[in-house]
Amino acid sequence: MKNQDISSVCVLGLGYIGLPTAALMASRGLRVMGVDTNPEIVETVGRGSIHITEADLDGLVQKCVRSGMLTAHMAPEPADVFIIAVPTPLSGNRRPIVDHVMSAARSIAPHIVRGSLVIIESTCPIGTTEKVRDAIARARPDLNLEIENGAEPDVYIAYCPERVLPGRILMELVQNDRCIGGITAFCSARARGFYELFVNGRCIETQARTAEMVKLTENAYRDTNIAFANELSMICDDVDVDVWDVIELANRHPRVSILRPGPGVGGHCIAVDPWFIVDAAPSAARLIRTSRDVNDGKADYVFDRINLLMEDYPEYRLACLGLTFKANVDDLRESPAVEIVERLAKEYGPRVSVVEPHIKQLPVNIARFGVRKATLDEALGEAGIVAVLVDHEAFARVPTERRNGAIIYDTRGIWRDPGRSARNH
Repeated sequence: MKNQDISSVCVLGLGYIGLPTAALMASRGLRVMGVDTNPEIVETVGRGSIHITEADLDGLVQKCVRSGMLTAHMAPEPADVFIIAVPTPLSGNRRPIVDHVMSAARSIAPHIVRGSLVIIESTCPIGTTEKVRDAIARARPDLNLEIENGAEPDVYIAYCPERVLPGRILMELVQNDRCIGGITAFCSARARGFYELFVNGRCIETQARTAEMVKLTENAYRDTNIAFANELSMICDDVDVDVWDVIELANRHPRVSILRPGPGVGGHCIAVDPWFIVDAAPSAARLIRTSRDVNDGKADYVFDRINLLMEDYPEYRLACLGLTFKANVDDLRESPAVEIVERLAKEYGPRVSVVEPHIKQLPVNIARFGVRKATLDEALGEAGIVAVLVDHEAFARVPTERRNGAIIYDTRGIWRDPGRSARNH
């Protein structure tokens, strides 16, 4: 089968990556069958709606469903290409769980034919693509997947990790370069030809294990750099120095680019993927493990700082600004702000209010303690202590006079005193 013969794609997993990917491909003229085990998601997508917040996605899904190019299902159906985009969570002891990936692989095995292309986009431990090949080989002994002497396989299997930013997913799916690692060179080339149907960025071929490690490395690199900034912020607190001034001035060095600290690290990728490397090489991944510990520990540090303010001013109410793991999205996954507010809610209950304009209601573990979801004006009007946990644009625009003289604990540096800016010294 040539790449121009590809007309149908089955996407397993309709989450933050699977649904935008499915809609994008459907908009490019491919017949896409989206599969999810959650009946509510299948029903929502099936009627042309979405269950996540992502720029421009709602209109695209609606258009593709109406045209019949995108359909939603509970189980996979025959297709030319199968894309696995299911979750790979961590266990309680921080080991990667690939059960969803392997289940997806087994579910498509009956529908695979000679010439089928199977691509894994889920973040995976090193060697997972080979395990998927072996699972399909066991289920389909009639197909030749173990190729020797440079022969071409019956089924093409590759790993191509996503590397998109929430809020910009549709654009970055098209513009970003893709790293494509096949089980064999034939697999890499076949997968590359498929992605070039809708990706404008460079599609670069490599081996499956390399592509798996590339994905983990990208997020471990980010995590380590954030850990440096977070540790620096705590050191600056100890020595009574403004960390924002330090970073601004240090970054004027032509070879220094320190990231901005925060209350920790969240999201499904950066807060999770480094543990895949630690699990694969625990004795060697010393810096990566330490970076995870620093970033996880920053949430404890922020809680302790706010807790001291609440104890010092027992008559004050607390307003927590932001719950999502990053600015201007609705995603609460692994959010340090959620962890911090949950602990504050347990301690202070109705004394705490939360402003989060990107979600409709507070998580149950916060709301059950009597914490109220407030508007920004309500929270600023009644709180004596304000903790900035997320740098949403709506928060960054608040002028000094609207803060009503409250005690400010700003973990994101968006309410800095202009008089202390390094630019003014």
